[in-house]
Amino acid sequence: MTSYVPVAEVPEETTAERWERAGLFFDAKEYAEAARILATVVEDEPGQVAPRLLLARAYYHSAQLRRAEEELREVIARDPVERYAHLMLGRTLQRQGRDAEAAGALRMADVLAGDFGERS
Repeated sequence: MTSYVPVAEVPEETTAERWERAGLFFDAKEYAEAARILATVVEDEPGQVAPRLLLARAYYHSAQLRRAEEELREVIARDPVERYAHLMLGRTLQRQGRDAEAAGALRMADVLAGDFGERS
């Protein structure tokens, strides 16, 4: 006799399980799918910086540059010394042809890394 669990009784995936699954898609370079899942994680945990940063990376790699920029600016607002967010913001702005804005973000990333030299 085969037993089954009605769909209504299947437990929902937890936020942690979605975070893990999104990481698998990201690692497999399925960035758009990772972003779709990560957006739900960020919605559930808006104060967490790590999922938002990975979401920004997924947007960046799937060429959703405006969305990447929005998430990166939110990461920086929540954690102003998050060096990688500044670096990614600079690169995201460069990909959009906004080099003057990118220079400031890249300079900040250098400063946070302890590199005080001139950027060319």
